[in-house]
Amino acid sequence: MTLQQLWADGRQKLMEAQVPDGELDSRLLLLEAFGLSLSEFFLKRNDKLNENDPVILEKREQYEKWLDLRKNRIPLQHLTGTQEFMGLEFHVNCHVLIPRQDTETLAELVLKHCKEKEICLLDMCTGSGCLAVSLSVLGQYKKVYGADISKKALDVAWENVKACFVKNRPNTLDDNKWQACVTGEGKDGSLQSRTLILIESDLFKNLDKEVKFDVIVSNPPYIATKVIEGLEPEVRDYEPINALDGMEDGLFFYRRIAAEAKGYLKEKGKIFLEIGYDQGEAVSQILSEHKYKNIHTEKDAAGNSRVVWAEAPEA
Repeated sequence: MTLQQLWADGRQKLMEAQVPDGELDSRLLLLEAFGLSLSEFFLKRNDKLNENDPVILEKREQYEKWLDLRKNRIPLQHLTGTQEFMGLEFHVNCHVLIPRQDTETLAELVLKHCKEKEICLLDMCTGSGCLAVSLSVLGQYKKVYGADISKKALDVAWENVKACFVKNRPNTLDDNKWQACVTGEGKDGSLQSRTLILIESDLFKNLDKEVKFDVIVSNPPYIATKVIEGLEPEVRDYEPINALDGMEDGLFFYRRIAAEAKGYLKEKGKIFLEIGYDQGEAVSQILSEHKYKNIHTEKDAAGNSRVVWAEAPEA
């Protein structure tokens, strides 16, 4: 038995089970199980494995176990426990939405239009913290907040904060709000000290009304309730429903955010919202009704509308 044969067998199992991207997933799981890079796999793929070696047997058993789970449509990222976003690796599990490439459009727009380092930024509905952490690391912003209604999601976000800030280890403050604060540098050692705070909150409910933000970003739940049942099993059955369900028309949270964010944005502050591909006009209209200015809709790499952003209303 060789690695190539193991991959071929795994690929066949996933394709027979009609798993999307079965060929790629089987290889990724094989690499993860055997602790190999892609280049190492290509170098060693035709070498015979020592099937009497208990370490090899353990790795093979892990691979087979993961294939069976993937056949049942458990997301690949829940098996490996990680997902890359903006060049950083994030811990994920069933309590958070898996970071998607679509959301990188939102992060890239913030970095493009908000270059000042003294920014105070809020990531509403932070989930895994992928936006809050990546914007803190890549934007080098002075202070970043991440808010989420889910304590379990914030536990995941906190692990990602600790993973991306390696100096001056984080500490936990204010147990009532589950507010975590970290000051430190990124792994490359080139970043200046900054603060990242996580708050358990139903949107803006637990935020300090005296704190004003230069930038508010959000990837809120935006899928209409009736659409959720038709989603791929990986999403419908294994990702948190409260991170998906945008209520009857998918716009519930945009209405709340547009109404409430006004009180937390500084003069000339900006708001960036990820949207569904067909929601650009509706979300723009919601912002317009609340007097936001200079409203823009931006497309993702696939050419779909993905972000609506605007400037704060006049006081």
